[in-house]
Amino acid sequence: MSEQLPRSEYLVLSRGQWDGSFSRDDIQNVITQFYAWYDGLVKEGKIKPGQRLTHEGKTIGRQDEVLDGPFGETKEVIGGYWTIHATSLDEAARIAEGSPTLKYGLFFEIRPIDPHRATPENSRP
Repeated sequence: MSEQLPRSEYLVLSRGQWDGSFSRDDIQNVITQFYAWYDGLVKEGKIKPGQRLTHEGKTIGRQDEVLDGPFGETKEVIGGYWTIHATSLDEAARIAEGSPTLKYGLFFEIRPIDPHRATPENSRP
């Protein structure tokens, strides 16, 4: 009997904008395909549902300064997020590569979720 590797959680951030060379109908079609792909992975337990994000927001920094935002470049816009359950970052990337939206201008950032609290030793400056 083979031993199963432990699964970890990986945050997926959906970024970018739709490629302008595609029609509205093309984009609607790929959105429909995306949700079929996504819902299937949720049912299989490979994805934990996330949410779409609106375009408005606030940016908060030092000295209690609150600015309307977010201020990322268009290519950096985050449209939504979800979590993948996988045994490695490579497996999480392979799962995400199945999204039909990748051929239409969107891209994903995938990051392991660290289950530990932040400390000076495990945090980047």
